[in-house]
Amino acid sequence: MIKKLYEMAKICCFKGTSPALPIQLRKQHCSKSNTPNSRKTCAIHNMKTEKNETSQLLKIAVSGVTELLRLFTPFQQTCDIEKQNSEFPVSSVDDVLNTIKSDYDNAYFVTGNFTSSIYAENCIFEDPTIKFSGRDLYARNLKLLVPFFECASIRLLKIEKDVESGTNFLRAYWKLRTNLKLPWKPLIAIDGSTCYELNEDFKIIRHVESWNVSALEAILQIFTFKFEKPVS
Repeated sequence: MIKKLYEMAKICCFKGTSPALPIQLRKQHCSKSNTPNSRKTCAIHNMKTEKNETSQLLKIAVSGVTELLRLFTPFQQTCDIEKQNSEFPVSSVDDVLNTIKSDYDNAYFVTGNFTSSIYAENCIFEDPTIKFSGRDLYARNLKLLVPFFECASIRLLKIEKDVESGTNFLRAYWKLRTNLKLPWKPLIAIDGSTCYELNEDFKIIRHVESWNVSALEAILQIFTFKFEKPVS
């Protein structure tokens, strides 16, 4: 089953991309370059490529674990998610902004409770470790995380409006602090921002997170064997 989930995640992460040369072959090619500048260019290219491949491997791992956890999601939890989809009418950018602020006030990320109706059904969700589409899937993913949080908080620092080429955007800046319910109680500390892209009906069609740490650094926080209490 795990192998199948791995393959599913791999297809999802690499769909639409062409295969690259193996790292070893690229390094051999660089070692044969004659000039210092060409060797330097090759080295920089290899570093960037290896970083991208590491990120892709992390996305595969995160996607696989998420799929595995989702298989064991209790039926009652699925019902609770469906109840969350009751319509909340919005007719302006300010309506969406105020709804998002309210969700942050209710610590939506660490409770799993958010106003899903302001999102389009096929909204794209992305952070440095995973990318997928579907608001119901996002709701389930949030619910999967909640049982692992302890002393959790997410604080909205500010939220801004923007317009680019006639498209409305909102950007929220936030701080996440939580321990995980593991024997060594690791602290997850991430400062980040979320960009919300709206369509003409004021529904969110893209929800993209940026973090102050890389995907690898975020994952490594889980394996930090030093107990610290969250500080907002």
